[in-house]
Amino acid sequence: MQLPDSPPFDPDAVPTDAVLSRGGRDLRLVWGNGEEAVLPAETLRLRCRCAWCTRDRIEGRFPAAFDAVAVTKLDPLGGYAVHIGFSDGHARGIFPWIYLRDLSRAA
Repeated sequence: MQLPDSPPFDPDAVPTDAVLSRGGRDLRLVWGNGEEAVLPAETLRLRCRCAWCTRDRIEGRFPAAFDAVAVTKLDPLGGYAVHIGFSDGHARGIFPWIYLRDLSRAA
């Protein structure tokens, strides 16, 4: 098996700092180029792309809001992503750093 010449992800998308604030209601990200962003926990919960959330969207059962949700867990995953757990018990979301960077830029 031949490995790719470069990593299969954008290393510039990996933040130098990821900090929860406001009791887990916000995720603050800082990148090496000086770019900073704050992503609300509700935005993260609404934008979860796990199979459960995707199924609920398809079936029309996905909530329109997650009032008062907070991030309860941030676990790095393989250098390319972070596993996020939420106060509503949802802990299935794997968020690639590049996805979080794109979310922050769209906000």
